[in-house]
Amino acid sequence: MNDSDRRPTSILPRANIDDAVRPTRAEIDLSAIAANYQAVSRYVGVDVWGVVKADAYGHGAVEVGSTLVDAGAKGLCVALVEEGLELRSAGVSAEILVMSGVYRDGLDEAIDAKLTPVIFDRAQLEDLARVGRRGRTARVHLKIDTGMSRLGITLPEVESVCEILASMPHVRVDGLMTHFANADCDDASYTDVQIDRFAEAEAIARRCGLAPTVRHACNSAGAFRFSRARLEAVRTGIALYGVAPFPHDGPALMPAFSLRTAVLALREVPAGTPVGYAGNYRCASTTVLATIPIGYADGFFRRLSSEAEALVAGGRARVVGNVSMDMASIDVTQIAKSVGVAVGDEVVLLGSQRGRMGSGLIRAEEIAARVGTIPYEVLCAVSRRVPRRFVRDAHTRATST
Repeated sequence: MNDSDRRPTSILPRANIDDAVRPTRAEIDLSAIAANYQAVSRYVGVDVWGVVKADAYGHGAVEVGSTLVDAGAKGLCVALVEEGLELRSAGVSAEILVMSGVYRDGLDEAIDAKLTPVIFDRAQLEDLARVGRRGRTARVHLKIDTGMSRLGITLPEVESVCEILASMPHVRVDGLMTHFANADCDDASYTDVQIDRFAEAEAIARRCGLAPTVRHACNSAGAFRFSRARLEAVRTGIALYGVAPFPHDGPALMPAFSLRTAVLALREVPAGTPVGYAGNYRCASTTVLATIPIGYADGFFRRLSSEAEALVAGGRARVVGNVSMDMASIDVTQIAKSVGVAVGDEVVLLGSQRGRMGSGLIRAEEIAARVGTIPYEVLCAVSRRVPRRFVRDAHTRATST
């Protein structure tokens, strides 16, 4: 089996929007992502590398990666070799940094596909030595652990590791990087310590003969808050998808992800009627219930049971009863009285809608707060059985229901 046979066109198959029968779908506004990229670029004033790991936080790595490159991104960041191969198979030619996923023979695959692996552990030096013994060359970035305590060369190891790397003529250390642990926390003191440690590690690396041309330390929050740490490049993920990583700083951003479905069934029930598994919710009065074809198997958390709200005709309707694997119920009583509700009407669980009741917006931050998590998890949780529709300028179009 040759290398081209081994490279996946997709890590996992995603539902095809053209084959979808169920009305549930995610809608990705690529224009919003491009606009967010430009806003971040203007704000930070250095190169912005787009983080498209985890299928671009659920938005679609190939489509988002291509959009970012077209918008001017010089590089993309992934977690796994497989993610980089997916982009290469789709024709993405920009530099792709593999930040954490060089496992087993992954280094050879990364080099074959012209991916840039990150060296973060002394044990990887032997893998690099084998590359040289086979007459091959490698361009890498070196990661320093300045306080995340996850991946990276620790400060006491920096000198010895850099000396070994400098002795390898077939290895070119193009980049030096670290990762901030607390950039989105109110207290900036620990990030300041990490910035100073990174500067110390850089000085050691250069004394050893390494000459990285790009230094990068900032994630989205770090890029917005710590101007002295922007260096030659920043790595932004969540900001490109329209979520502010730190609400007190940064440019205005446009949400790019919406989760939409439609009313599957309607029924009016009397007061006291239990709704859903276990009957934990009972209607306080006569209620119009709408059943919608989405559930926790799609990434709409069960923890949202009787907690979340949805948009119907631009107005808010409460999710009631336990969210099932494939379905949920919403109370549309007031909307039905005001403007009417019919089977087939659009329902928005995440994103914006304009309709007969007005305009509404549900952000990932709101859902995250309701379930006690972070917006990253909300976006990544939407499963691949939910087809993605890629659009442009959705934020300027009215969705009328």
